[in-house]
Amino acid sequence: MEQNILRKNMWNSAAKAAIFFGLISTAYLFITQFLGQLQIPAFLNALLGFILWAAKFGGCVWLMMFFMKKFAEENKQADNSHVFSFGMIISFLSAIIFAAASFADSAFISADMYAEQIDTAMQSYAKFMDSNSMNAIEKMMDILPQLTFFSNLIYCFLYGTVLSAILSRNIPPKNPFYGIKAE
Repeated sequence: MEQNILRKNMWNSAAKAAIFFGLISTAYLFITQFLGQLQIPAFLNALLGFILWAAKFGGCVWLMMFFMKKFAEENKQADNSHVFSFGMIISFLSAIIFAAASFADSAFISADMYAEQIDTAMQSYAKFMDSNSMNAIEKMMDILPQLTFFSNLIYCFLYGTVLSAILSRNIPPKNPFYGIKAE
């Protein structure tokens, strides 16, 4: 019974945490798209992009550690493997949120922008490609939203899983004297 309660707490807490991660990644996606459309110098655009990426990267690492520690504190029976599982669940759920947002972006919200960028690239490299390569790129354009969805789903889940594995090693802290009574 205690294991079921822990599992229920794990999924509930992970779902709440995943919303934060999904929103942060989605906001980063749209902010960087907006920056790309601004008429600012390339150096400044690259600098802003790097600063935003570093903030997102560091913020996500810090948030994962925060939520994992909070879960361990609220569930005293949770050990390192439970905390790792908690992090994996966060990774999976937030990956679904971000992958769905990136799918919506490439299929509906910014579909014209993606099509325009691929058309520009195809025109630039047309003299270097044969007709088979051009046809393959055109077919790829038809499934771009699906490619975007699955590639982001896999990448975000793997990134979060590796991060969870690294962070969960010491959450909760290992106590070699746990269970030994003082005399």
